[in-house]
Amino acid sequence: MNIKAIVLDLDRTLLKSDKTISVFTLSVLERCHEQGIKILIASARPIRAIWEYDKLLNPDAIIWHNGAAVYIEGVNKYKERISIDDTKNILSDIAKIYPEATLSVEIDDVLYANFDVSVHWENSSAKQTDFTDLPDVPSYKIIVGVSSMEQIERIAYILPDEVYIEMSDKKLGLMMHKNATKLKGIKTALDYYSIELSDTVSFGDDYGDIDMLRACGIGVAVENALPIVKEAADYITETNDDDGVAKWINVHVLANIR
Repeated sequence: MNIKAIVLDLDRTLLKSDKTISVFTLSVLERCHEQGIKILIASARPIRAIWEYDKLLNPDAIIWHNGAAVYIEGVNKYKERISIDDTKNILSDIAKIYPEATLSVEIDDVLYANFDVSVHWENSSAKQTDFTDLPDVPSYKIIVGVSSMEQIERIAYILPDEVYIEMSDKKLGLMMHKNATKLKGIKTALDYYSIELSDTVSFGDDYGDIDMLRACGIGVAVENALPIVKEAADYITETNDDDGVAKWINVHVLANIR
C-alpha cells in the first residue's frame, strides 16, 4: 500500500461530534506529513469555517464548498460557481414550490439567508434577506432545508442543467455547479502534486463523499456514516468520536512504512 495522499472530510468524519480533533489524531496526521504524505481537506464547509482547522492540520490543499473552490498551498487554484441569473431563478423557483422553505446562498465568503441560520450551524451568522438585494456575483452554493429525498427530487427537476442538488446531514439540500464536486477538487489538487488517485485514501460519512470513496485507491467510511456511504467504501473504521480515521491510518498506512 503506497499511500501518497490522504483526503479528509471534516464533519462527522475527522471531527468529533463537539467539532474538536483529538491529540492522537493530530499526532497521526503529523507523522503522515513527516513521511511526505499529502493531507487534503475535502469539506462542504465554506472556507471561513475551515480556517481554525487549517491552523491545526496544516493541510497541503483545502477543497471547500464540496469542490466549488480549491486552495493549494494557500493559493486559490480552482473555482466553479452558479451564475447570477441561475442563482436568482433557483431561489425564486424554490420559494414558489415551497413558500416556507429555509433558503440560504453563499456568495464570495458571505452567507445570505431568509432564516436564523444558527438552527443548522451553531455560532454561525448570516445577512438576513429576501434575496432581492443580493450582490451581482455568482454563488458558490445554494442551500435549502429539506425533510425527504422526495423534496430533493422535486427541486432537482426544476434546476438548470448546470446545477445539481444532493442531500446533506439528512436535513439540507446543497445546490452547486455540476463541476463543483469533491472528486473534481481532489483531482485538481492531486494533479498539482503529480499524485494518482490510486495512491490516495479518502475518508467520509455523507452523500457528498460517495464519489471520492469510490474513485480513490481506497475509500474508508466511518462507522457512523450513512449505510449507502458504507456500501461505497472499501473499509469501515470506528466512529468519528472514537478516532476512527486516525486509527485506520495508524494501522494501514503508518505501520507499513519502514
